[in-house]
Amino acid sequence: MSAASSPLVVAGAGLAGLCVALAAAPRPVLLVGGSAGSASALAQGGVAAAVGPGDRPALHAADTCRAGAGHNDVAMVSRLVDAAPDAVAWLAAQGVAFDREGAAWALGREGGHGRARIVHAGGDASGHAIVAAMERALAAAAHARRLPSHRLCALALSESGAIAAVRLVAADGATIDIATPDLVLATGGIGSLFAATTNPLSADGNGLALALEAGAPGRDLEFVQFHPTALAVPGEGPLPLLTEALRGAGAVLRDDRGEAVMAGRHPLADLAPRDVVAREVWRRRQAGHDVFLDMRRLGDEGLAAFPTAVALCRAHGIDPRRDLAPVTPAAHFHMGGIAVDADGRSGLPGLHAVGEVACSGVHGANRLASNSLLECVVGGRALGARLSVPRDARIQAAPRRWVQPGAGANAAALRALRDLLWRSMGPVRDDATLAEAERQLRVDPSLARTWQARLALRLLHAARIRRASLGAHHRADSE
Repeated sequence: MSAASSPLVVAGAGLAGLCVALAAAPRPVLLVGGSAGSASALAQGGVAAAVGPGDRPALHAADTCRAGAGHNDVAMVSRLVDAAPDAVAWLAAQGVAFDREGAAWALGREGGHGRARIVHAGGDASGHAIVAAMERALAAAAHARRLPSHRLCALALSESGAIAAVRLVAADGATIDIATPDLVLATGGIGSLFAATTNPLSADGNGLALALEAGAPGRDLEFVQFHPTALAVPGEGPLPLLTEALRGAGAVLRDDRGEAVMAGRHPLADLAPRDVVAREVWRRRQAGHDVFLDMRRLGDEGLAAFPTAVALCRAHGIDPRRDLAPVTPAAHFHMGGIAVDADGRSGLPGLHAVGEVACSGVHGANRLASNSLLECVVGGRALGARLSVPRDARIQAAPRRWVQPGAGANAAALRALRDLLWRSMGPVRDDATLAEAERQLRVDPSLARTWQARLALRLLHAARIRRASLGAHHRADSE
């Protein structure tokens, strides 16, 4: 098969994957996976962009680097924020009905931002609205074919070590092999490897694990962002997220003594960067205190702008007009991932990555709020456009070696792993706890040979060798 006739295979149908698939026209695209359970669809905040009066991309860049603890790739940050206004306009042209105030965009403010610059849709239902619009646009595109009930389970490398084919598995276990010189991973993050997370169960690091197993280099694997205000309710699965835009509108974090949690802790108080707020909530809870989000001052009018958050609270018997909502930090976003360059290329020829599974350095050590959907759009469009023309028309080499992640952990072992990572790689870490977690993963017979444990060991190793605190990676033994 010639490269010119090979489809571009995109694994992952969240916002990043959808944007790649749309932008890759006219090249045939095979989009693998469904969008409904993606983290993109669950996103509440919106898209960060310097589109308000007096705002500039340079100010957006400064906030991004400040939140990222200066660990950001400055060139990548400039590329992201400069493209943000156009990304919002493009999304609107695709049918996203962003909220407006008259003729202008309605802008929210979130943690780490020096001003209001979050463009949102449906109040706090931005992810759902954006993904739905992209789904409609892709359905009308003749170049793309979808396999929503399949997932990527293996990839094949040629004799030269380049991508040669992929193997997909359907819900019934049937597999199909597709020859291709180009695979895009848009498989999301690793949040569901932690006991407390806002991520869907599919965000288990499967794409990252496969890429690392194939020899693609990783980057910044130790940097995991914890959202400070997940609704602390019992049960397994993802915790409901209470968007920090609520705090931007005036909600306040309080402990069980009524004390304002962030008072005197940071100049921005409740709107400090997420790592700062998450650590303070974690510390109070570790000290035996419950922490709550107090939304009562918003009143009916203020809460009307947050229908998703209000519905989540009420589903758990909480009336935010009168009640305090219990919150906990929860794994939310992985700043690390497959190391990629500015064009989304990994260190493995033919393997590309975009969105949360990728790491270009743009987020540094801690992502600025609402830069994630922005990264999906900017990075996805650019990568799709680059891959719209195959690299050349050479004869595609036959697969020489198949790579797969290996055996998966059973349900009980996964629960143990999630508890272990939550205790050892949560918002506050130390070497002794990290080392003990490594030891347990290696000796537990139900985990030792699983791909989840191998990925977890890579995360733990990265956290151990970075001995100083930086951004979301906070070492109590370096204080």
